[in-house]
Amino acid sequence: MKLLFVGDVVGRSGRKAVCEHVPALRERLNVDFVIANGENAAGGFGITPKICDEFFDAGVDVITTGNHVWDRKEIFTFIDNEERLLRPCNYPSGTPGRGVGLYELPGDRKVVVVQVMGRVFMDPLDDPFARIDDELAPLRLGREADAIVVDVHGEATSEKNAMGHYVDGRASMAVGTHSHVPTADARILAGGTAYQTDLGMCGDYDSIIGMEKEEPINRFVKKIPGGRFTPALGNATLCGVCVETDDSSGFATSIAPIRIGGHLIPAGPA
Repeated sequence: MKLLFVGDVVGRSGRKAVCEHVPALRERLNVDFVIANGENAAGGFGITPKICDEFFDAGVDVITTGNHVWDRKEIFTFIDNEERLLRPCNYPSGTPGRGVGLYELPGDRKVVVVQVMGRVFMDPLDDPFARIDDELAPLRLGREADAIVVDVHGEATSEKNAMGHYVDGRASMAVGTHSHVPTADARILAGGTAYQTDLGMCGDYDSIIGMEKEEPINRFVKKIPGGRFTPALGNATLCGVCVETDDSSGFATSIAPIRIGGHLIPAGPA
């Protein structure tokens, strides 16, 4: 099975990159299943039902989110009814939505997607390691699921790295989101789980993690806010990974970073 996961979609330029490149990637790479992190898709903050539909129409199968999931109020009821939109599983009990989903593909194949959010430099949610244990406990690769994907949404590279090793051997891939900068450590861990600390963003890299440069620089220099953060609208780079799994075991056989367009050096499967 081939899985494509693209990183945090930031603003209009990131949405354009996803809608332009995902259909072509699905066809060219013969991708079976696509995940996108969409928590910054609506003007850099949150996501809307309309944007979700745009991504689904472009060939995205599941959208994960993160700490900005609640920035658009219309998502509160939508996320309860849309099984293809996930939020971190370690939000407290009673929070709208779900943190895990099981999705059926042709040929009686099943993909599970789980999202968990770190706590280092982030909101103090429930223990992500305990919650990922809860979600993975009833699932076994090659039996209940043909592939299991874990989105580790977090600030600290060490925490995301720890989570990757923690789920190694229990997931097909565990990849990080949130930092908006692609890391150079894509690899298959000892237990067979494909891993990359951060996928990077789908957005304009002539920016500060997707935002126009003036206001972030102003806040670093003057230590006071001078205005709103606004997404950069230049040519975007689509960043993500393509992972291929073994059909019998569900473990990864390859992982390849993908970078298309914009200002970063291109990358893709050989």
